[in-house]
Amino acid sequence: MSVKYGIMTLLYDKKCHGYELKIELDQLLGSKGKVNPGQIYTTLDRLIRDELVIPLDIDEQERKLFTLDVSGKTELEEWLLEAVPYHSTKEDFFFKWICARKIDYANESQMLEQQKSMVLKEVMDLTKLKTDLLIKGDENNYLLITGRLLHLEADLNWITQVENRQTKP
Repeated sequence: MSVKYGIMTLLYDKKCHGYELKIELDQLLGSKGKVNPGQIYTTLDRLIRDELVIPLDIDEQERKLFTLDVSGKTELEEWLLEAVPYHSTKEDFFFKWICARKIDYANESQMLEQQKSMVLKEVMDLTKLKTDLLIKGDENNYLLITGRLLHLEADLNWITQVENRQTKP
C-alpha cells in the first residue's frame, strides 16, 4: 500500500490534519498494519514539494490542515486506473522455494508442508473474520477478505501441484 496515494485519497474530498490522516490511513489499511506518524509527515512534505498537496491554515486546535491540489487529484485518478501487476514470484515463500530448488534442498517437502499448514491456518482465521464481517454488514472488508481467500486457495493448489510432481518418477 502506498502511503502517498493513501494520503491523497483521504485529502481528495476533505481537508485533514496529520493525526487525522494517520488514523484514517490505519483504517484504510485494516489488517495490513499501521503507519508510522513520521511517515505521514515525511510523505506530506514530499507531496507539498511536488505541488500535489496544499498546506492550509491552522484549525481551531492549532493543527495544520492540508488539501489535495488539482494536480494531485489528477495524479490520484491516473494512478487508480493503472493495472496492478501480480508479482507472485517475488513473494517470500516463492523466492525461498526457488532457492531451495536451486540447491536441491533435501527438506523441500517439509518446507511445502509447513507452508501449507500456515496457509490453511490463515484460511480458517480469515473465513471466521469473513463471517463476522458479513454479519456486521461491512461489505468492503468482506470483499477484501474474500479476495485474499481466493489468493490463498490458489497458493494451496500450487503447493499441491508441486507436491504431486515431486512424487512422480
